[in-house]
Amino acid sequence: MSTKNFLRIGVFYDGTYFIMAQNYFWGKKYGWLSVQEFHKLLESFVRTKEQGHVSYKVVYSAFFQGVHKESAAQENNLRLDRKRHLDLLHAGIEPKNVPMSETQGEKGIDVYMAVETLQIGLDDKIDMAILVTGDGDFVPLARALMKNGVRVLIAYFEYEDENHKSFANERLVSAANHSVNINSLENDREFKAEFKTIFRQPTDNKKAKA
Repeated sequence: MSTKNFLRIGVFYDGTYFIMAQNYFWGKKYGWLSVQEFHKLLESFVRTKEQGHVSYKVVYSAFFQGVHKESAAQENNLRLDRKRHLDLLHAGIEPKNVPMSETQGEKGIDVYMAVETLQIGLDDKIDMAILVTGDGDFVPLARALMKNGVRVLIAYFEYEDENHKSFANERLVSAANHSVNINSLENDREFKAEFKTIFRQPTDNKKAKA
């Protein structure tokens, strides 16, 4: 059972969605979006929305990502996937790698993420679920979690570059208790300083500045 003093947070990543955001920030020279520091930012944001608790802590997190057959994936992508896998483990995030189906594609991953996330909520392991996604397919998940007493925050990225436009489905945002456009925090008076801390700079750049 949860207590009023401690809000248990679970973070559930739509892996493809988050990876595209990482690549966007990296391409714009912000640095590498660090999941460890990202969790701290989320805890700080939740504190402003769910008042009345002494402590706010991410107690569980999972990263759902489709895995291609090696023959269908470029060697460079496989290397990056392995590196990301190690980063997730180091941050205490459970990688949930789902074999990609030619018929279902990303839909199969979405279903798996929804089932796993709902089970964590039903098992009373968390008080709040943060869904890192903008996909409207997760509206039923948000509603099911809330129906079972789990608060829901949608953490999404809103940006546009030459290759991709990222946003959150309006129905998904409306279905949740709270939502946050992470990009908007860059200019937010309360969070802009902490926003800068979620990016890890390349080692080479650090040496160059020394």
